Amino acid sequence: METTAARTAPAVIVAIDGPSGTGKSSTSKAVAAKLGLSYLDTGAQYRAITWWMVTNGIDITDPSSIAAAAGKPEIVSGTDPSAPTITVDGTDVAGPIRTQEVTSKVSAVSAVPEVRARITELQRSIASAAERGIVVEGRDIGTTVLPDADLKIFLTASPEARAARRSGELKGADVNATREALIKRDAADSSRKTSPLAKADDAVEVDTSDLTLQQVIECVVTLVEGKRATK
Repeated sequence: METTAARTAPAVIVAIDGPSGTGKSSTSKAVAAKLGLSYLDTGAQYRAITWWMVTNGIDITDPSSIAAAAGKPEIVSGTDPSAPTITVDGTDVAGPIRTQEVTSKVSAVSAVPEVRARITELQRSIASAAERGIVVEGRDIGTTVLPDADLKIFLTASPEARAARRSGELKGADVNATREALIKRDAADSSRKTSPLAKADDAVEVDTSDLTLQQVIECVVTLVEGKRATK
């Protein structure tokens, strides 16, 4: 529940980066809700543009085809942490973007510079419009999208911990297969030429391997409140 203090506190822009399965989304949403901030899942935007490419028959193996189509879909993100939404050309895609088909293709689409430029511009405009501040989660927020963010946090966890969490989310998925898929995704995201997954030099690293979600949330809330106090 939001407090009066949250309404009068200075606006803060919080960047939370890290690989999948570290608790980024759950943490970011909870922190934003607790502190009265907006929330943006940038990964959902990349999934949305990937979903559009797949749905419209764009050749995902051809970067030039992806680049040529990058400006076509209209992607709109709702930033209420208690009920974040995402639409493409007016269609609610919150469910479709989480399919295995989209998941398996999102790294290839995300690696195309024209896609990153388009989505980065969208993310910056959303962050600058957040009157009371925003928590933005992704893989290149602190390094590329919002390098001047008030607070940068990089969540990490062991591949084993991440696979166990992700398998739980995917209802009985094979933990070893999930672990291999996560490692493969990390490698693709960390080695791409445009805006790779990386920890910003001034980011606070939080290893979530042995922490409960509640402990991670409390840790991040404390960091944000500390930053607010010095603004």
